Amino acid sequence: MAREHLTWFHPFGVPLSGSLVDGSVAWFLDGKLNACYNAVDRHVHCGNGSDIAIIWEGDEPSCVRKLTYSDVLKDVCRMANVLLSHGVKKGDVVTIYMPMIPELAMAMLACARIGAVHSVIFAGFSADSIVDRVYYARSQYIITANMGVRGGRSLPLKSIMDTALAHERMLHADAAPVQSVFVFRHYATPEHIPDSQYLLPGRDVDMKAEMNVARPYCPCTWLDSEDPMFILYTSGSTGKPKGLLHTTAGYSLVAKITTQRSFDCHKSDVYACVADCGWITGHTYIVYGPLLNGFATFMFESTPMYPDAGKAFFKMSISLNLYTAEI
Repeated sequence: MAREHLTWFHPFGVPLSGSLVDGSVAWFLDGKLNACYNAVDRHVHCGNGSDIAIIWEGDEPSCVRKLTYSDVLKDVCRMANVLLSHGVKKGDVVTIYMPMIPELAMAMLACARIGAVHSVIFAGFSADSIVDRVYYARSQYIITANMGVRGGRSLPLKSIMDTALAHERMLHADAAPVQSVFVFRHYATPEHIPDSQYLLPGRDVDMKAEMNVARPYCPCTWLDSEDPMFILYTSGSTGKPKGLLHTTAGYSLVAKITTQRSFDCHKSDVYACVADCGWITGHTYIVYGPLLNGFATFMFESTPMYPDAGKAFFKMSISLNLYTAEI
């Protein structure tokens, strides 16, 4: 299955080594690949760049975007080049705290492209929850947005992140100093708050401005099968949050196969998972699983209860059905 479903830069040798009992298990030893290449580039290289990769619906039904695989590839490369220009390198942990917008998925892919380890934090978490996850991951780079909107309420994500980074724990000598905060501008900020207040000179990066001048090409880093891909923290409801580390090849394969087989998805289908990328369901069944298969994946910023349960379901169904009719 690994040979059939994934594209390898260098073939692996031993499919499985070690034991599940003591945690020494390792998959596809000596293989070289890249999850972003498998999720995006290879579909473009096969002539499917004009296929829809992401359909996004915002908090209001009128907010709809559709991005092709070629669109995603160019923006992911731009993001990756911005990250590289600010010192992000293979193995660095990049914390992502963003609303459910296409830039969230593309930020994850940009990290995977250059071998940085992404750590996505659910955008509903508080500043204190962010502190724990940034501190324990020793993350020196943050990707966030000025704000998000969910269920008719605006969420001041950048302000929450600023509060977290000013926490006394983050200022202690044993904390990894945050080098850069990359800020996307999702919606216009309120008129009484200038955009400049969202950007701290010397630390914060205006992603829109820098992506506008970044090159839309960035080669994929060759990663070992067992190189780290992402960290995802538990909710912390039963104690200190625990970070779980997923590696590249084994995760990519299981994400692709389970999306295809568990949901009986086919190339012409539009696939929707209305979870959140802050959870493993979102990682696997909104971003990596569908894109590894070349499907059109649906991202939903709002909540199924807004403005009420019936209307929310209806407007989402209309959005999907209209797209299916276009196919």
